[in-house]
Amino acid sequence: MIILGLGGILKDGAAALLRDGELVAAVEESKIARHRAPGTLPLASMAECMRLASAGAADVTTVAIAQPVATGALMHAQLRSLFPNAKLALVEHQTAHAASAYYASGFHQATVLTLDRAGDFRCGARYRGHGNRLELETEMYYPDSIGDLYSRVTELLGFRPDADEHKVQWLSTAGDGRFTTLFGEMLGHGARLNAAFFDANRVGNGGFGAKFYEGLGMEEGGAVPEGLKASVARGLQGAVERAVLELAGASENLCVAGGLFFNALLIAALEGKKNVFVQPAAGNSGTAIGAVLYAWHHLLAREERVSLADLCLGPGYASEEIKQVLENCKLRFHYLQTTEELVASAVRALDDQKIIAWMQGRMEFGPRALGNRSILASPLNPYSTENLNIFIKHREPFRKFAASVPAELAATYFEAGPNARFLATVSRVRPEYRERFRSAILGDDLVRVHTVSAGDNPLYHRLLHAAGKATGLPVLYNTSFNLFGDPLVCTPRDAVRSFYSSGIDALFAGNFFIEK
Repeated sequence: MIILGLGGILKDGAAALLRDGELVAAVEESKIARHRAPGTLPLASMAECMRLASAGAADVTTVAIAQPVATGALMHAQLRSLFPNAKLALVEHQTAHAASAYYASGFHQATVLTLDRAGDFRCGARYRGHGNRLELETEMYYPDSIGDLYSRVTELLGFRPDADEHKVQWLSTAGDGRFTTLFGEMLGHGARLNAAFFDANRVGNGGFGAKFYEGLGMEEGGAVPEGLKASVARGLQGAVERAVLELAGASENLCVAGGLFFNALLIAALEGKKNVFVQPAAGNSGTAIGAVLYAWHHLLAREERVSLADLCLGPGYASEEIKQVLENCKLRFHYLQTTEELVASAVRALDDQKIIAWMQGRMEFGPRALGNRSILASPLNPYSTENLNIFIKHREPFRKFAASVPAELAATYFEAGPNARFLATVSRVRPEYRERFRSAILGDDLVRVHTVSAGDNPLYHRLLHAAGKATGLPVLYNTSFNLFGDPLVCTPRDAVRSFYSSGIDALFAGNFFIEK
């Protein structure tokens, strides 16, 4: 039994494949095709999922499509021609978000909350999850959209709306609470937005009105001074956290999905109050997973839960495939015969204060690098912050990289929550290690921590332990392996291009080692 799930048809297209109750593949279209026209089927990721599952079109029994609007007749006909034996099923967008979180959580009773920007005028929903059923309790409608408010403030602060909201999140850790009351009045009970703070006739700068600018102590319509930006972001972040906690209600268990829940500070705030599971691919692409899980439980009435064992669900590449690309590019390389030699060579490079690209195994699903498509540096390298953020990633200083640590050792250094497994939350550094990790610390002594278990990623887990044995510190700084503005690298060719277009010192692609 094969279920193919499609998500993000209008934006961030992806495909996922469930075979006999096992999630065997999930791939975003942008990582495979590198370019994609919105509103079209994610054909490249569909094909890749089928290849990874060794399945033919005739083997697919169900195609489940997560859609914010009804599927057009042309797309419906296209799917019919591609998968002649399959039943087609539409899954409403918010429901697909909810299914992606609840059914992957392991909870059998939970409140399920979805929040994103707008979609088809719905910006969120709350469900009751019990057993293998999801029951809709309430829906939220635009313009009362927390996600849209976050995008408006993103624009106000000079960033790109619907793209740079993560920058506002990290900027907020450097601000103070001077605008707490202002944003509390704007985002009121039940996450309803107070229209008095907006001007429907103002284009640009978030469309805020005179009452809002008065609260900021600014001239109406003016640009926010640099010295106020972090505090504006802090006021917004605090109001969002309070509003989401209110929406979550009294349930002990909470599952969340939707673009707003890429906000790791929000997840950390929720973890302080509830047992939380966040779908790590929380955005539109994650609805491909939600679609297959919804079809499995609701349409096929299957009781068995599907495990989200890890997120390394994309393509991987054999040594011969990597070698062919390296030779085609006329590159000199070393082939490391054993895993032991591979790990030892990487540790030596890191100990020599080199920044390395680490391309191993199958590509991650979602926007976060979890040790298979990562750029790594040692925290003992005094220049890691400057080199990683400014010269390699071209990012603002307030955007910090993650710290990967073996899960069984994490408590030694950090107060890490369960969602650190997928880099979906933030953690507090223990006092005795705050100076050591100063370059990765956000405000309030917070760090983006990635806990790595031997079951999730055995090779990366082994590398972390080997680094610890060599230096006494089993922690590596980790950021995504990609060029500025590009999706995560997928193929060996993507890796070579990113390596030679950046300040990375060494590349480990499978067992191949390249130095500049």
